[in-house]
Parts: sequence; C-alpha cells; structure tokens
Amino acid sequence: MAPYQYISRPSPFTDEGATLPVFAVTPDNIEADNIDPVALDWARKTGFKAESGAVLLLPAQDGSLGGALFGLGKTPAIAPFITGRLARTLPAGQWHIETAPLTPERLSLGFGLGSYRFETYKEIKDDRPLLRRPVDADGADIDRQLAASFLARDLINTPTNDMGPDALEAAFRALGAHYDAQVSVIAGDELLSQNFPLIHTVGRASAQAPRLLEMRWGNSGGRKITLVGKGVCFDTGGLDIKPSSSMLLMKKDMGGAANVMGLALMIMDAGLNVDLRVLVPAVENSISADAFRPGDIYKSRKGLTVQIDNTDAEGRLILADALTYADEEETDLLIDMATLTGAARVALGADLPPFFTDDEELAVSLSKASDAVDDPIWRLPLYKGYEKDVTSRIADLTNAPAGGMAGAITAALFLKRFVEKAPSWVHLDIFGWAPTERPHGPIGGEAQAIRALYEHIRHIAG
Repeated sequence: MAPYQYISRPSPFTDEGATLPVFAVTPDNIEADNIDPVALDWARKTGFKAESGAVLLLPAQDGSLGGALFGLGKTPAIAPFITGRLARTLPAGQWHIETAPLTPERLSLGFGLGSYRFETYKEIKDDRPLLRRPVDADGADIDRQLAASFLARDLINTPTNDMGPDALEAAFRALGAHYDAQVSVIAGDELLSQNFPLIHTVGRASAQAPRLLEMRWGNSGGRKITLVGKGVCFDTGGLDIKPSSSMLLMKKDMGGAANVMGLALMIMDAGLNVDLRVLVPAVENSISADAFRPGDIYKSRKGLTVQIDNTDAEGRLILADALTYADEEETDLLIDMATLTGAARVALGADLPPFFTDDEELAVSLSKASDAVDDPIWRLPLYKGYEKDVTSRIADLTNAPAGGMAGAITAALFLKRFVEKAPSWVHLDIFGWAPTERPHGPIGGEAQAIRALYEHIRHIAG
C-alpha cells in the first residue's frame, strides 16, 4: 500500500527509461576522471566553481544536453539535503546522480523534499525533473518520510478558510482510514459533559465547534506511544488580539497537529510494533461575545485552576486537557508537539526546535536520532527555579507568567504540571514554518523533528 497523500502529486522518482548523469562535485574534485573531457572544458570556460547548489548544464559532443555538474561547495556535510536544489533547477527529464559524497538515503530524500510544491490555489507548469534513485536506497522508507513531510507542509500551508477544525478533522479521519485506524471525536458542548473544559473554553467563540480528535492503531502488545499535537487552526490572540503583522502566519498554529499526523503516518506506514494513540485538540481562537477573557479562571480536566492572564497563550490550555487525558491511560512514551512560544524562536531561531524532557535517557536518544537523520533539535532545561513563575496568587496556575522572560521554559513547565504518570514525556516547541527557501524546501509550512522522533521510535519498537 502506498503511503497516505493528503494532496495527490506525482512521484519525483523514476524507475524506467534512459537518464542523464549529474556529477556532484566539490571545488577540489571538479577534475574527476569520470567526467567527459568536453564537459570539463565547458566547465572551465564558463567559470564553474562548484559553489553550493550551483548547477551547470553540460553539452554532449553532438551538441545535445549531456548531463549536469552540481556544486556541493567546500563543506557539503553542512547541507545533507543539498540535492533538493536539483529538483528545482534541472530541466524536465530523467536524471541520475553519477557521483556524490552522500548516502543513497540523503541523496534521494533531499531530492524528494526539494521537489515539493503547494499547488492547491495556483496552477504551476509541470516541468519537474525526475530522479532515478540509487539501487541501494530504501525506497519504501524514503517514500513514507516524504509523504509525512508533505502531509505536514500541506496542512500548514492550507489557509484557515479551508483548514478550520472541520477540515482538520476530515484530514485526521482520512489519515486514519488509510491505515485502518480507529478514530473518534468529542466536539462542542460534549467537551463539557466529558470534562475537557479548557479545550471548550478556547474554541467556543468560533463558528466551528472545538473538538478533541483521537486515533488508535497498532499492536496492543507493542510499546505504548502517545502523540499529542496542538491544533489551533487560527489564532487571533483572542481578546488580547494580535497585531495584524503577527496574525498573518497564524494559519500555521496547528503545526503541532500537522506534525504529529506526519509522525503517525510514518509509524503506521512502516508497520512498527507499537500501540499508537494520537490526540489533537482542534480549535480556532476567535473573538466574539462568547470569547474567554483576561482575568477569567477555569478549572482544567486535571482539577487545577488556571487564571487567564493572556488570551493569546491559548495553546497550552488546550494541551493541558489533552495531556491530562493522555496521561490517564498507561503509556511508555508521551510526546507533545506545538507551535507554542515566540520565545523558542528568539532562543534558537526558526530551524532548530527546542525539546524539553526530564528523562535523561530519552534526551540522549533523541539527540543521537537527530544527528543520525539530520533533523535538528536542541534540548532546553526544565529549570525548576522558574516553577514559581507559572503559579497565580488566586489560582493554581497562570497561563501567562509576568515579565516575559524564559517563555519557552515556563510554557514547558506549565505543561509538565499535567503529566504525572507517563514514565517518559517530551515536549517539542516547533515553529512549523520555513521563513526562507532552503535546498530541500520552499518558504512555507514545514515538518520539524518528526524524522528524529520516528528514528527514535523505530529504535525502541524493536
């Protein structure tokens, strides 16, 4: 069975027909023995320097297109997915990479990631090149990693008029149906009757009802893995309204949900020996007469009371109820992902998501997995000295500590108050967006940390 695709698109790979060669070279090995002398002469005359991402089309002796030189720069190791640039610069046709100091998986995954286009709202000329994968590449695993990344990108890139809570639920159900998973939904006022008050509070002002999505899949005898993803389909900031410049990208505030769905796709597609549970609280933080207010105090599912000191700190509220629910059932590993704080971006930038855990063994394993698959993450501390900052004078907790310092850490400490039983928990504060074009992807929604998490889960699944 082919991996699930949210938006149907052709494969960037080919297995049939003749292909033209691409010679991936550094400045020191342009004069490689296996490059045609005519091509080398052409490279000299054009001044090709093998700079990172540079492409030089090569003529054959009869004047036709004979191949291409591709520059890796002086330090190709810092751009493991540099071949993604080929997917956007080579002319249409079928190609293979003749030489490259990259593993078959990096070479293929880079090209595949770079081939991504979001075409839902704008017709784009189909002039894509196709790549013949190396025979020793794991094609099935590359395809599922691409499908997972593309799912996350597609969901995040889709604007909220087409990706509100209703549509996110439909996408969640479609993913589950593809892998014969069980999906259930608690929506609207049923959230109150089933004790999910914070999810209801955040989403009640929207025209589309708030809801909790749940998916179950796998082997009941396998390792129990629970994924929780923040699904704020749009965040106005609520009554503490964001300025317009900050609201422009708020369609991406369901990036945590998009990424856990991508991670679930890989786990299910690989048939890992796990007992998988996925939870997505899906809401829109809107403004209406029914919107929650600064100063309000609400009781959470766990029973802890939370004072609302900023309605724009809503993601941690819906995650609080979802994490409590997740923690009520035995699990071996609890993972939550959320586009949670601007403080994380200030600390580490757009490309390096922080993760928080008090499980030292898990922290080491995730760091190793991150390095192994070139999916960067960085650990930040759950510093106990800041726990006092998440308390309130008249409630158990505040959702927005005063002072604005260490915001990513205090948000993680807030979430930690709702996880007690899980022996191993990790929180990832992702951006879910690429603000600049990179070789392996355009500006727009991005999958972050899920390949590293998949590598770790694959390792512990046995």
